[in-house]
Amino acid sequence: MPEEPNPLRHTLPPRLKMIGVAALCVAVAVAVLGVVTRVGANQSVKSWTDAEAVPTVTLLNLNGVGPQTLVLPGQLQAFNTAPIYARVSGYLKSWNVDIGAVVKAGQTLGEIDTPDLDQQLAMAKADLGTAQANEHLSRTTAVRWAGLLAQDAVSQQDADTKNGDLAAKVALTAAARANVARLEALEGFKRIVAPFDGVVTTRSTDIGDLIAAGAPSSTPLFTVADESRLRIYVPVPQNYLADVRPGMTAVFTLPGYPGRSFMANLSSNASAIVPQSGTLLVQLQIDNKDRALKPGAYAQVRFNLPADAGAIQLPATALMFRDAGMSVAVVGPTGRVAIRPVTIGRDLGSSVIIASGVTPADRVIDNPPDSLQPGDPVKIATAGAPAGGGHATR
Repeated sequence: MPEEPNPLRHTLPPRLKMIGVAALCVAVAVAVLGVVTRVGANQSVKSWTDAEAVPTVTLLNLNGVGPQTLVLPGQLQAFNTAPIYARVSGYLKSWNVDIGAVVKAGQTLGEIDTPDLDQQLAMAKADLGTAQANEHLSRTTAVRWAGLLAQDAVSQQDADTKNGDLAAKVALTAAARANVARLEALEGFKRIVAPFDGVVTTRSTDIGDLIAAGAPSSTPLFTVADESRLRIYVPVPQNYLADVRPGMTAVFTLPGYPGRSFMANLSSNASAIVPQSGTLLVQLQIDNKDRALKPGAYAQVRFNLPADAGAIQLPATALMFRDAGMSVAVVGPTGRVAIRPVTIGRDLGSSVIIASGVTPADRVIDNPPDSLQPGDPVKIATAGAPAGGGHATR
């Protein structure tokens, strides 16, 4: 029996069905394309992020260390300097030279009036006369008793007593004579004389001043310095002990002579390091016949040091402060980082000289990031391109 048509059922036209199916396919395609595009974008972002996480570094051109110049402060001193103190007490009677005077050895600089010493000498001479008189009397007595002993008029004991008294008187005479000689020698110190040829650099006394010899707080009456030859004392850091040796020549300058240089020869050193400063005191000598240089002056001394074939000079920005000590970062053949411990031979301030740890063939990174670890990949910046990748600022 044929199916009766349902008046409530609506049958879509075939064309409309095709349009619906097409729309559904388009929607599915759009959804799939959106998913694929998002996945591709995420993958691109991840690749870009990974690429940007690799730091870009700048490499240094390594060179050996050529001849170096070491500049150190120095102080000039006279070859001989004599502070002259009073040997006898009294009052200054006169002074003959003032500061800056050129004197000869033995020349009188001043004279001291010593009334106490004069009286002591007069008393000593009187004591010597008394001792000589007593010795003469004792000798006469001893000779007389020796004659009586030959005649058996006195005993041997009495004669020995007289001879013993004579020996005692001779000793007293010798002591009195020595005392006179001592005081006469002190009298010679009334004249203050120059010990050598030189220049008077200080005079700290005047006529009438009370002079107390041997007082702990006494000051030298005069100071004489031999300026014909000078010494220059320079403290050299112990890192340069192998390069600064006796026999080498140094050049020094003084603020008072701009544009002029002087040559000096390194004659000796102290052969001991000063613990407080870690330096070795060296001595240079220079002739000063024209008296242009003055003792006590400050000088800048320049030493020309030989080249160190095994050393490398790096800027201080290449150093890394790690737990294992001072290190540098180098780029290996595969583009990955290796951390090398280094030994600093000399610190020049803005740069350092590396004694060991790197060679001229190594590719050392300049200003490496603090976060850099061994094995990290890095990119090498091309010439003119700024280095990136989060460099730490120093």
